[in-house]
Amino acid sequence: MSDKRQRARVQGSWAKPLPKPQQPAAQDVRSVSGSWKCGPQSFEFHQPADPIREIPMEKVIEKAGDYEISQGPTGVSRLRLIPGFLQQEEADWMFSKLLAELPWSQKTNYRMMGDAYDEPRLTCWYGELPYTYSRSTMEANAQWHPVLNTLRLAVEEKSGHTFNSLLCNLYRDGKDSIGWHSDSEPSLGPQPIIASLSLGDTRVFSLRKQPLSEDKGDYTYVERIRIPLTHGTLLLMEGCTQADWQHQVAKEYHDRGPRINLTFRTIYPEPERPSGRFVR
Repeated sequence: MSDKRQRARVQGSWAKPLPKPQQPAAQDVRSVSGSWKCGPQSFEFHQPADPIREIPMEKVIEKAGDYEISQGPTGVSRLRLIPGFLQQEEADWMFSKLLAELPWSQKTNYRMMGDAYDEPRLTCWYGELPYTYSRSTMEANAQWHPVLNTLRLAVEEKSGHTFNSLLCNLYRDGKDSIGWHSDSEPSLGPQPIIASLSLGDTRVFSLRKQPLSEDKGDYTYVERIRIPLTHGTLLLMEGCTQADWQHQVAKEYHDRGPRINLTFRTIYPEPERPSGRFVR
Protein backbone atom coordinates (compact mmCIF):
# COMPACT_ATOMS: atom_id res chain seq x y z
CA MET A 1 0.00 0.00 0.00
CA SER A 2 2.85 2.32 0.74
CA ASP A 3 4.24 1.73 -2.75
CA LYS A 4 0.90 2.67 -4.32
CA ARG A 5 0.65 5.86 -2.29
CA GLN A 6 4.20 6.68 -3.22
CA ARG A 7 3.46 6.23 -6.93
CA ALA A 8 0.27 8.36 -6.66
CA ARG A 9 2.20 11.19 -5.04
CA VAL A 10 4.81 11.03 -7.75
CA GLN A 11 2.22 10.90 -10.56
CA GLY A 12 0.27 13.80 -9.01
CA SER A 13 3.35 15.91 -9.01
CA TRP A 14 3.43 15.75 -12.79
CA ALA A 15 0.08 17.58 -13.07
CA LYS A 16 0.71 21.32 -12.98
CA PRO A 17 -1.96 23.56 -11.44
CA LEU A 18 -4.06 25.61 -13.89
CA PRO A 19 -2.91 29.20 -14.23
CA LYS A 20 -5.09 31.84 -12.61
CA PRO A 21 -6.81 34.26 -15.04
CA GLN A 22 -4.88 37.47 -15.29
CA GLN A 23 -6.65 40.73 -14.52
CA PRO A 24 -6.24 43.30 -17.30
CA ALA A 25 -4.18 46.31 -16.49
CA ALA A 26 -5.93 49.64 -16.23
CA GLN A 27 -4.28 50.89 -19.42
CA ASP A 28 -5.62 47.83 -21.31
CA VAL A 29 -9.28 48.59 -20.56
CA ARG A 30 -10.75 50.37 -23.60
CA SER A 31 -13.85 52.46 -23.33
CA VAL A 32 -16.69 51.05 -25.47
CA SER A 33 -19.41 53.50 -26.41
CA GLY A 34 -22.71 52.64 -24.83
CA SER A 35 -21.31 49.99 -22.44
CA TRP A 36 -21.61 50.01 -18.67
CA LYS A 37 -17.85 50.69 -18.44
CA CYS A 38 -18.28 54.10 -20.03
CA GLY A 39 -18.02 57.21 -18.01
CA PRO A 40 -20.38 60.19 -18.28
CA GLN A 41 -21.18 61.27 -21.85
CA SER A 42 -22.37 64.60 -23.17
CA PHE A 43 -25.16 64.80 -25.73
CA GLU A 44 -25.70 67.55 -28.25
CA PHE A 45 -29.22 68.40 -29.48
CA HIS A 46 -29.66 68.72 -33.24
CA GLN A 47 -32.71 70.44 -34.71
CA PRO A 48 -34.72 67.98 -36.89
CA ALA A 49 -34.20 68.51 -40.59
CA ASP A 50 -37.98 68.43 -41.20
CA PRO A 51 -40.26 70.71 -39.16
CA ILE A 52 -42.51 69.01 -36.59
CA ARG A 53 -46.09 68.89 -37.90
CA GLU A 54 -49.22 68.57 -35.84
CA ILE A 55 -52.27 66.60 -36.97
CA PRO A 56 -55.16 69.11 -37.25
CA MET A 57 -58.16 68.55 -35.00
CA GLU A 58 -61.26 67.38 -36.79
CA LYS A 59 -63.89 70.12 -37.09
CA VAL A 60 -67.56 69.39 -36.47
CA ILE A 61 -70.35 71.22 -38.33
CA GLU A 62 -73.87 70.83 -36.92
CA LYS A 63 -75.54 74.24 -37.11
CA ALA A 64 -77.23 75.72 -40.16
CA GLY A 65 -75.13 78.13 -42.19
CA ASP A 66 -72.74 78.77 -45.06
CA TYR A 67 -69.21 77.52 -44.45
CA GLU A 68 -66.16 78.46 -46.50
CA ILE A 69 -64.03 75.41 -45.73
CA SER A 70 -60.97 76.31 -47.84
CA GLN A 71 -59.57 78.81 -50.28
CA GLY A 72 -56.64 78.12 -52.55
CA PRO A 73 -55.27 78.43 -56.07
CA THR A 74 -58.23 76.50 -57.47
CA GLY A 75 -60.77 78.73 -55.73
CA VAL A 76 -63.19 78.62 -52.78
CA SER A 77 -64.71 75.42 -51.39
CA ARG A 78 -68.07 76.01 -49.70
CA LEU A 79 -70.69 74.02 -47.79
CA ARG A 80 -74.27 75.07 -47.03
CA LEU A 81 -75.97 73.12 -44.26
CA ILE A 82 -79.77 73.34 -43.93
CA PRO A 83 -81.15 71.11 -41.12
CA GLY A 84 -84.94 70.82 -41.10
CA PHE A 85 -85.25 71.42 -44.84
CA LEU A 86 -88.17 68.99 -44.63
CA GLN A 87 -90.58 68.95 -41.71
CA GLN A 88 -90.74 65.76 -39.63
CA GLU A 89 -94.08 64.41 -40.88
CA GLU A 90 -93.32 65.25 -44.50
CA ALA A 91 -89.87 63.65 -44.28
CA ASP A 92 -91.32 60.52 -42.62
CA TRP A 93 -93.90 60.05 -45.39
CA MET A 94 -91.40 60.63 -48.20
CA PHE A 95 -88.86 58.27 -46.64
CA SER A 96 -91.32 55.37 -46.36
CA LYS A 97 -92.63 56.04 -49.89
CA LEU A 98 -89.19 56.09 -51.52
CA LEU A 99 -87.91 53.13 -49.50
CA ALA A 100 -90.79 50.98 -50.76
CA GLU A 101 -91.19 52.20 -54.34
CA LEU A 102 -87.78 53.09 -55.84
CA PRO A 103 -86.06 50.40 -57.99
CA TRP A 104 -83.17 49.77 -55.60
CA SER A 105 -80.36 47.46 -56.80
CA GLN A 106 -76.73 46.70 -55.97
CA LYS A 107 -74.28 48.12 -58.52
CA THR A 108 -71.13 46.24 -59.55
CA ASN A 109 -67.97 48.37 -59.84
CA TYR A 110 -64.47 47.64 -61.12
CA ARG A 111 -61.06 48.46 -59.65
CA MET A 112 -58.01 49.63 -61.60
CA MET A 113 -56.87 46.04 -62.24
CA GLY A 114 -60.33 45.04 -63.42
CA ASP A 115 -61.47 43.22 -60.26
CA ALA A 116 -65.23 43.42 -59.74
CA TYR A 117 -66.88 44.21 -56.41
CA ASP A 118 -70.41 45.00 -55.25
CA GLU A 119 -71.09 48.39 -53.71
CA PRO A 120 -71.87 48.14 -49.97
CA ARG A 121 -75.23 49.91 -50.45
CA LEU A 122 -78.15 50.00 -52.91
CA THR A 123 -78.62 52.65 -55.59
CA CYS A 124 -80.81 53.87 -58.44
CA TRP A 125 -80.33 56.61 -61.04
CA TYR A 126 -82.60 59.23 -62.64
CA GLY A 127 -81.66 61.43 -65.59
CA GLU A 128 -81.83 61.65 -69.36
CA LEU A 129 -78.14 60.79 -69.64
CA PRO A 130 -76.22 57.76 -68.31
CA TYR A 131 -73.77 58.17 -65.46
CA THR A 132 -70.40 56.41 -65.26
CA TYR A 133 -68.28 56.07 -62.12
CA SER A 134 -65.97 53.35 -60.77
CA ARG A 135 -65.73 51.95 -64.32
CA SER A 136 -69.36 50.95 -64.67
CA THR A 137 -72.34 52.82 -66.10
CA MET A 138 -75.84 53.45 -64.82
CA GLU A 139 -78.15 53.74 -67.79
CA ALA A 140 -80.36 56.76 -68.45
CA ASN A 141 -83.73 56.78 -66.70
CA ALA A 142 -86.02 59.70 -67.50
CA GLN A 143 -89.05 58.34 -65.61
CA TRP A 144 -88.74 60.26 -62.34
CA HIS A 145 -90.81 59.13 -59.37
CA PRO A 146 -93.38 61.86 -58.53
CA VAL A 147 -91.95 62.35 -55.02
CA LEU A 148 -88.47 62.88 -56.51
CA ASN A 149 -89.81 65.48 -58.95
CA THR A 150 -91.40 67.34 -56.03
CA LEU A 151 -88.17 67.24 -54.07
CA ARG A 152 -86.09 68.39 -57.04
CA LEU A 153 -88.23 71.50 -57.46
CA ALA A 154 -87.99 72.27 -53.72
CA VAL A 155 -84.19 71.82 -53.70
CA GLU A 156 -83.78 74.00 -56.79
CA GLU A 157 -85.86 76.78 -55.24
CA LYS A 158 -83.90 76.66 -51.96
CA SER A 159 -80.44 76.40 -53.51
CA GLY A 160 -80.85 78.66 -56.52
CA HIS A 161 -79.39 75.93 -58.79
CA THR A 162 -81.01 73.63 -61.33
CA PHE A 163 -80.40 69.88 -61.54
CA ASN A 164 -81.14 67.35 -64.28
CA SER A 165 -80.03 64.13 -62.58
CA LEU A 166 -80.26 62.28 -59.28
CA LEU A 167 -78.23 59.46 -57.73
CA CYS A 168 -80.16 57.76 -54.93
CA ASN A 169 -78.30 55.80 -52.25
CA LEU A 170 -79.85 53.44 -49.71
CA TYR A 171 -77.78 52.60 -46.63
CA ARG A 172 -79.65 49.61 -45.22
CA ASP A 173 -77.86 49.63 -41.86
CA GLY A 174 -74.57 50.73 -40.26
CA LYS A 175 -72.59 48.22 -42.32
CA ASP A 176 -73.48 49.95 -45.59
CA SER A 177 -71.07 52.71 -46.57
CA ILE A 178 -69.30 54.68 -49.28
CA GLY A 179 -65.52 55.13 -49.24
CA TRP A 180 -63.39 58.22 -49.77
CA HIS A 181 -64.04 59.81 -53.17
CA SER A 182 -64.83 63.04 -54.99
CA ASP A 183 -67.69 63.60 -57.41
CA SER A 184 -65.31 64.77 -60.11
CA GLU A 185 -66.25 62.71 -63.17
CA PRO A 186 -65.88 64.62 -66.47
CA SER A 187 -69.64 64.37 -67.10
CA LEU A 188 -70.27 66.58 -64.04
CA GLY A 189 -68.34 69.49 -65.54
CA PRO A 190 -65.98 71.90 -63.75
CA GLN A 191 -66.82 72.83 -60.14
CA PRO A 192 -69.97 70.69 -59.92
CA ILE A 193 -72.67 71.55 -57.39
CA ILE A 194 -74.06 68.60 -55.45
CA ALA A 195 -77.25 68.88 -53.37
CA SER A 196 -77.47 66.05 -50.83
CA LEU A 197 -80.80 65.40 -49.06
CA SER A 198 -80.85 62.92 -46.14
CA LEU A 199 -83.86 60.89 -45.05
CA GLY A 200 -83.96 58.28 -42.29
CA ASP A 201 -81.40 57.49 -39.61
CA THR A 202 -78.53 59.88 -38.87
CA ARG A 203 -75.18 59.05 -40.48
CA VAL A 204 -71.87 60.92 -40.23
CA PHE A 205 -70.71 62.61 -43.42
CA SER A 206 -66.92 63.13 -43.34
CA LEU A 207 -64.66 65.30 -45.51
CA ARG A 208 -60.88 65.43 -45.81
CA LYS A 209 -58.80 67.90 -47.78
CA GLN A 210 -56.61 66.72 -50.62
CA PRO A 211 -52.95 66.59 -49.48
CA LEU A 212 -50.30 68.97 -50.78
CA SER A 213 -48.23 67.76 -53.73
CA GLU A 214 -45.12 67.43 -51.55
CA ASP A 215 -47.01 65.03 -49.23
CA LYS A 216 -47.26 62.50 -52.10
CA GLY A 217 -50.73 61.26 -51.26
CA ASP A 218 -50.26 61.15 -47.47
CA TYR A 219 -53.51 62.21 -45.74
CA THR A 220 -52.04 62.21 -42.21
CA TYR A 221 -51.87 65.99 -41.80
CA VAL A 222 -54.87 67.14 -43.86
CA GLU A 223 -57.87 69.07 -42.53
CA ARG A 224 -60.95 67.00 -41.70
CA ILE A 225 -64.62 67.86 -41.17
CA ARG A 226 -67.40 65.81 -39.60
CA ILE A 227 -71.11 66.50 -40.25
CA PRO A 228 -73.90 64.40 -38.66
CA LEU A 229 -76.65 64.42 -41.32
CA THR A 230 -80.07 64.08 -39.71
CA HIS A 231 -83.51 63.24 -41.08
CA GLY A 232 -84.67 65.98 -43.49
CA THR A 233 -81.30 67.79 -43.73
CA LEU A 234 -80.07 69.35 -46.98
CA LEU A 235 -76.32 69.79 -47.61
CA LEU A 236 -74.94 71.71 -50.60
CA MET A 237 -71.36 71.24 -51.80
CA GLU A 238 -70.28 74.13 -54.00
CA GLY A 239 -67.24 75.77 -55.60
CA CYS A 240 -64.05 73.70 -55.54
CA THR A 241 -65.22 71.20 -52.93
CA GLN A 242 -65.00 68.27 -55.36
CA ALA A 243 -61.55 69.32 -56.61
CA ASP A 244 -59.98 70.06 -53.22
CA TRP A 245 -61.78 67.66 -50.86
CA GLN A 246 -62.91 64.04 -50.60
CA HIS A 247 -65.93 62.75 -48.69
CA GLN A 248 -67.27 59.47 -47.30
CA VAL A 249 -69.93 57.81 -45.17
CA ALA A 250 -68.01 55.25 -43.13
CA LYS A 251 -69.28 51.99 -41.68
CA GLU A 252 -70.62 52.19 -38.14
CA TYR A 253 -70.48 49.29 -35.71
CA HIS A 254 -73.56 50.03 -33.67
CA ASP A 255 -77.24 49.86 -34.57
CA ARG A 256 -78.28 52.10 -37.43
CA GLY A 257 -81.59 52.06 -39.26
CA PRO A 258 -81.95 52.60 -43.01
CA ARG A 259 -81.01 55.95 -44.54
CA ILE A 260 -81.79 57.32 -48.01
CA ASN A 261 -79.44 59.90 -49.51
CA LEU A 262 -80.63 61.81 -52.60
CA THR A 263 -77.77 63.56 -54.44
CA PHE A 264 -79.05 65.98 -57.05
CA ARG A 265 -76.54 66.98 -59.72
CA THR A 266 -76.17 68.25 -63.29
CA ILE A 267 -74.86 65.86 -65.94
CA TYR A 268 -73.42 66.92 -69.31
CA PRO A 269 -72.83 64.80 -72.43
CA GLU A 270 -69.36 63.28 -72.29
CA PRO A 271 -66.88 64.50 -74.95
CA GLU A 272 -66.58 62.31 -78.01
CA ARG A 273 -63.41 60.88 -79.47
CA PRO A 274 -62.66 61.37 -83.19
CA SER A 275 -63.94 57.85 -83.80
CA GLY A 276 -67.31 58.88 -82.39
CA ARG A 277 -67.02 56.69 -79.31
CA PHE A 278 -67.72 58.13 -75.91
CA VAL A 279 -64.89 58.56 -73.42
CA ARG A 280 -65.64 56.43 -70.35
